[in-house]
Amino acid sequence: MALLLLGVALWWGAHFFKRLAPEARARMGAGGKGLVTALLILSIGLMYWGYGTAQGPVWWGRSPALVGINNLLMVLAIYCYAASGAKTWLARKIRHPQLTGFKLWAVAHLLVNGDLPSLVLFGGLLAWAVAEVIVINRATPEWVPPAPRPAVKEIVAIGATLVVTVVVMLIHNAMGVQPWG
Repeated sequence: MALLLLGVALWWGAHFFKRLAPEARARMGAGGKGLVTALLILSIGLMYWGYGTAQGPVWWGRSPALVGINNLLMVLAIYCYAASGAKTWLARKIRHPQLTGFKLWAVAHLLVNGDLPSLVLFGGLLAWAVAEVIVINRATPEWVPPAPRPAVKEIVAIGATLVVTVVVMLIHNAMGVQPWG
C-alpha cells in the first residue's frame, strides 16, 4: 500500500508543482518539463505496481448494472478527452473537458472496484482532479470558450472515442480484467 500511496502523492506533487511553486518551476526553464514528465512516469509506475500488490478490505464488488454504468461513463470520459483535443461543442460548454473526463474515469472505476486499494488509487486521483479544477479556476476565474469548429471535428472526436474505447477494453482484457461484464 505504501507504493500506491507514494505514487498518488507523487502524481499530486508533480501536477501541482507549477501552480504551488511557480517561481521555482520558472527557474528550471525547459528542463523542468522533463523533470515533471519523469516524475509523472514514475508516479504511474508506482501506482501500477502498488495497486497490483496492495491488499485491503472489499466493501462491494462488480455487478452487471455497475459494469454497464462504468462502461457508459468510460465512453463519456474518453469523449471528453477527444472533445478537448478537437475543440468540439462539448469543449465550448465545459471549461475543463479533460479533467471532467478524468473525474468520470475515476468515478467509473470506483463503481466497480469497492476495495481499499481502489479507493486509494481512484479516490485519490478523483480528489486530485477536483482540487486541480478549483486551483485553476481560482488562478484564472475568467474563461473564454473556444471558437466553434467545423462539424467534421465532431465526427473525428466520435470516431476517436470509439477506437480508443475498443483499444482500452482490449488492453483491460489482455491484463485479465473483463471490462464487458
